[in-house]
Parts: sequence; structure tokens; C-alpha cells
Amino acid sequence: MKTHHTLVIFSCALVLLLQGCALSSHPLGNPALGKASSSAEMERLIDQPGPIQMETVISADWTVSLAGLLNLESPAATQAGLKDRDEPIHIYAHLLKHPQRGNFIVDTGLSQKLLDDPGKEGVNWLVQKVMHVEKIKLRKSTAEMQQGMGGKLSGVFFTHLHPDHILGMPDIANDVPLYIGATESSGTSFKNMFVRGLTDQLLKDKQPLQEWHFQPDPQNKFEGIVDVFEDGSMFAISVPGHSPGSTAFLIRTTNGSVLLTGDACITRWGWEHTVEPGDFTADHERNLKNLKSMKELVARHPQIEVRLGHQH
Repeated sequence: MKTHHTLVIFSCALVLLLQGCALSSHPLGNPALGKASSSAEMERLIDQPGPIQMETVISADWTVSLAGLLNLESPAATQAGLKDRDEPIHIYAHLLKHPQRGNFIVDTGLSQKLLDDPGKEGVNWLVQKVMHVEKIKLRKSTAEMQQGMGGKLSGVFFTHLHPDHILGMPDIANDVPLYIGATESSGTSFKNMFVRGLTDQLLKDKQPLQEWHFQPDPQNKFEGIVDVFEDGSMFAISVPGHSPGSTAFLIRTTNGSVLLTGDACITRWGWEHTVEPGDFTADHERNLKNLKSMKELVARHPQIEVRLGHQH
């Protein structure tokens, strides 16, 4: 009987291990601000400059494996003869100033605190080794960026919650609202077991995560669209695949519309050849579908400036 119980416990533990776990145990709060919209409404406004001032900041330089940035098994990559190698990339933060709603940031850049003491911020030795933290070279910390914004931060919009997009959280005040895509923190994966501790530590004592309330796009060009400020100045676009809740943003800036793809497309080569990211992508087929949808949007509106996840 004892042996039977042991086998049952072992079997249950193995099933849980194979199923993986959620990315974070951080609590969810109220639904995010904004209202459900459509591609027709977004595209009606997209060719007109908007009210948002925007600056993209290179917070750090980094070198990582190309196999993580591009699906090297895709037909295009195979035909081009691409092989795994070290690839230079950037860690970005995008600073937004809305004339009525205040200052916001898309993704978080990098905190000096994390480089000074990675272990204290939740980056254990295994994550440090896998991420090659020693190859990250800081240019401008998240704290320095906020000092130049001219006012309090009103919110953080995440394209997703992979570690390299939340490394600035030690510099984000605990009362700042945080916004994510649906199921981004709760979707399960085996890989999450290795970064859950880091994610939870970086979100510790921060505000509950607020998920965008996406509804199906009536025109079926995207999985869902939210008018973030309800004035047509910024749209959150559901583009899951790289992660369960990956979100792109279309921002009508004073200089014209800008599309932030997040890691639905990381590299310039991936955008030009329509190849989705590699090893750390949860669902390649879905990612590729949403990448194609973004490229079709830009083809219809070629004046859109595209800013990718980690390269110009």
C-alpha cells in the first residue's frame, strides 16, 4: 500500500512537472483601462498624427543566441543558410507622454540595481548563466529615464513578461499600475519553472497586474484590439504566440504612427523575411500568424514606423 501511494504521488508530481507552471503568482487586479475596439476603427485614424509624445530609449546592449531570436528551422532561415551564432541586440524602453493621461512606459529597460546585485533581485545563478547577464552592458537605467520624463509615472504597459522586459522593475515605484495581455502571467509552461522565481521577485510588492479586455476583432484582422485611452491615440493589439499574452501597441505620436511589435518580432531579418522568434516562443504557428497580420497592417499603411522587440 505504501509503495502504491508513493507511485501515485510520484506520478502526480511528474504530471505537474510536465505541465509546467504559471509564469507568476503575482495577483491579478481589475481589468485594464481602455475599451474594446476594432481594426476598422484603428485604421480609420492610423494615417493621422496623434497627441502622444514618444521616445524609444536603448537601455542596454546585449549579445544572445540567434536561435532564441529567430526560428532557424523556418523555410526562409534554412534557405538563407542561417546558423546559430551570437547576435547583438538591445534592451528597450519606450517612453510615452499623453497630454491628459500623463507619463507611461512600454516595457522597462534595465535597472542598475539588478546589475549591482542580481541575486538580491531574484536572478539566481542558473538564470544568470542562461541569460548571460555578464554580456549585458547598461546605457541608461530605468531610474535615469524616469528622471527625464518630467513627472510621475502613471503606468507600465508590458508587451510580455519575459525577464528581459521586466529587468527595470526595481526602479518602478510600488504604486504604479501594471498592464499585461490576457493570460500572460497565468499561462502554464515547463520553461516558466526556471524564471517564475525571478518574475515573482521583480513584481514583489508592486501593483496587481491588470489584463487588457480584448474582444474579437469584427474585421478578423487581429485577435483583439483595445483603445487604451479611449481617444484613439493608442491601441493595444493582441498578438499571442511568443508568449500567451503577447501584446503589440500602435501609438499615434506627434510625428506619426508607430508600431511596437514586442517580441512577436525581435530582429530586422525576422521582420523582412516574415520569420517568428525561436527557442523561447510558446506557439510558433500562432506567432507567425500574428506577425503576418502586423506586416499586412504596415503594407496597408506604409508610413507606420515599425519598432521591433530588440533590434532597429
